[in-house]
Amino acid sequence: MDSMIVTGGAGFIGANFVRLALARTSHRVIVLDKLTYAGNLESLRDVECEPRFAFVRGDICDGALVAQLLREHRPRWLVNFAAESHVDRSIDGPGAFVQTNTVGTFELLEAARLWASELPESARRAFRFLHVSTDEVYGTLGPTGSFSESTPYAPNSPYAASKAGADHLVRAYHETYGVPTLITNCSNNYGPFQYPEKLIPLVLLNALEGKALPIYGDGLNVRDWLYVEDHCDGILRVLERGVPGEKYNIGGHGELTNLVLVDTLCALLDELRPVAGNAALAGRPEVRRYADLKTFVADRPGHDRRYAIDAGRIERELGWQPSHAIADGLAATVRWYLDNRAWCDAVQAGKYARERLGGIRESR
Repeated sequence: MDSMIVTGGAGFIGANFVRLALARTSHRVIVLDKLTYAGNLESLRDVECEPRFAFVRGDICDGALVAQLLREHRPRWLVNFAAESHVDRSIDGPGAFVQTNTVGTFELLEAARLWASELPESARRAFRFLHVSTDEVYGTLGPTGSFSESTPYAPNSPYAASKAGADHLVRAYHETYGVPTLITNCSNNYGPFQYPEKLIPLVLLNALEGKALPIYGDGLNVRDWLYVEDHCDGILRVLERGVPGEKYNIGGHGELTNLVLVDTLCALLDELRPVAGNAALAGRPEVRRYADLKTFVADRPGHDRRYAIDAGRIERELGWQPSHAIADGLAATVRWYLDNRAWCDAVQAGKYARERLGGIRESR
């Protein structure tokens, strides 16, 4: 039986990919995850008894552990989701982002290089190292245009810079050592199991609790939204059909301003969980609909104005397209968070109170 190692498989995108891999392939899936604040076994409860699933708690920066897992499981695929991923947290503490995103990717690459060099020729040709990256490495766009695979890198946040450094290492290990690498750069993901510091779950949970819905700046920053299951499907397609050494942009054709996104989420909540029946808003006649909770706050430092992905290459060459229109995906996401409040409470407990992150602290 073929196997794959999925790093960061207890996080948002990783956990969704694990489910898809178990459902759509016959591979054994070994998850390596450090279980930091955003990685939680609660996101894998429904698959933990699956005989083809195994979990290892550990750090991708531990090269010896990675080498041991490669020797033990002899994976056909290594898929790297492990990352510090929240831009605001990277402003507060960039060191952890450099360590995990850049140094950790180096440790994975080095272990994979040494292990693959000892494989028989057929196994070496079949092995794939797929690194999951972000559109943020490209910087920011004006009112028109989109990011292609040849767009120059121009990261503007510590998070984006740490991911850009990792991307360059992945490319270099293919060009220098012949490691059969693949890179995917995705637009903003949304959907089930997303940690509540990100915009969509933050807005939904704050609204349900009658708290302010913070909108950075003027709310007109644009993001291209990609339903997480579509992203995972794209990654699987790249693993199966992608050309080693290449990179593929994965986007959802779902551009929205942050303001329109928040208004859309509020309208869905108005329909599915009306304000009149929400005990958290009892005695607050000024709140007639969830959009009344919107609050504009100081912008994030270095906030990129617009992202948009040109996914033409993966569509033309690998036959992938997103399956969820933005309206359908957002409706499914709202229903999931309404139905899974216990998961939300469990993953936040003692870790995060949905406070503002990403301010620039004064030097001591």
